[in-house]
Amino acid sequence: MEITAGMVKELRERTGAGMMDCKKVLVETCGDIEKSIDELRTKGLAKAAKKAGRVASEGVVVSYIHGKGRIGVLVEVNCETDFVGNTDEFRQLAYDIAMQVAATNPVYLSRDQVPGADIEREREVLKAQALEEGKPEKIIDKMVDGRIEKFYKENCLLEQPFIKDPDKTVQQLVHEHVAKIGENITVRRFSRYEVGEGIEKKESDFAAEVMSQIKA
Repeated sequence: MEITAGMVKELRERTGAGMMDCKKVLVETCGDIEKSIDELRTKGLAKAAKKAGRVASEGVVVSYIHGKGRIGVLVEVNCETDFVGNTDEFRQLAYDIAMQVAATNPVYLSRDQVPGADIEREREVLKAQALEEGKPEKIIDKMVDGRIEKFYKENCLLEQPFIKDPDKTVQQLVHEHVAKIGENITVRRFSRYEVGEGIEKKESDFAAEVMSQIKA
């Protein structure tokens, strides 16, 4: 199949990969755009893994405010050089991650930050739930393992589906930018604030309030 300039242009726009890389992978996939995208993602993750050990001490702290000031997020995303840290593409990545935190309210950055005691407590609760549901004991451990994986995906920022493209995780999003930019990139930390969070709110008894007004 002939690989046209238009096909290369489309793939490049959709992935951000280099022109020669796009043309090469299109040849390998006989012009299949979707397969080419998957192939470039796979190669990008491999490149990202090689860069993961390099020190990333530059970067940005970005903020995101949502809902007329109801939710606020701060995220620190690091890279290797100040030059990359000042690019629009890198800052957009950091902003997208801040939006992710605002939308999904993750508890941890990654699974290795989840305290072992929290996982054991979650495992005991899930096991009790499975027994309560009447599941056979011989499959409960396997079921609990699956639910623990779901726990990680829901509560760990890097393992969550990216809100703008649920087919990839936040970690895969970061790896794609590593491959594209050519520097190691890490999400270091985040904080999320929501108005009224943690404050014990007084619950009014509407019926009692009405009765008190009648008696008065």
